Amino acid sequence: MGSVHILSQQNSIISQYISEIRDKEIQKDPIRFRRNLERMGELFAYEISKTLKYKQVITTTPLGEAESLVIDQQPVISTILRAGLPLHTGLLNVFDRAQNAFVSAYRRHHKDNTFDIAIEYLSSPSLENKTLIVTDPMLATGASMVLAYQALVSKGIPSHTHIVAVIASKQGLEYLKAHMPHQNYTIWLGAVDEELTAHSYIVPGLGDAGDLAYGEKL
Repeated sequence: MGSVHILSQQNSIISQYISEIRDKEIQKDPIRFRRNLERMGELFAYEISKTLKYKQVITTTPLGEAESLVIDQQPVISTILRAGLPLHTGLLNVFDRAQNAFVSAYRRHHKDNTFDIAIEYLSSPSLENKTLIVTDPMLATGASMVLAYQALVSKGIPSHTHIVAVIASKQGLEYLKAHMPHQNYTIWLGAVDEELTAHSYIVPGLGDAGDLAYGEKL
């Protein structure tokens, strides 16, 4: 069964990073915005690391031998391009031997102001019986995450999936929980906001994470 962890509900430094990435004045410094997302990725990775399986190894030191615990199987870290890249980097800083996967998903807008989500590109190793971590800083409707996951599992069914987002809408979280096709998953969130606009923007949210990190797009 799936479970949900909202890290801002506990006292930790992650709440300060969330405050900074929301702040419209601090957002004027894109390198700081990217770095805060990266640092949050590192914190998410630390929390996820507690759930993994470990094995005991013998480490040779300059003065002898020591028993150590190391991760038994490295995870696969996946991101939804392009906004997910700083968050992905933070996770990869911690899981520095992980394999990586990338999904390109975008909103395809129509003349009636509606849109659907299109998957354009996928690059992934085998995911069969591996731990998969999927990252996207914003979980708005939840549709992009579900479609990305469905694309990823064409490369094999993971033994467990961790979904990481900095800010989610309540609606997006409920959609994700209702549409995940496999039950072995954990959702890790920085914060959950109540409102989702008619144009599917989270309020108060933080704006467009991709634009804030990498500049406006056409």
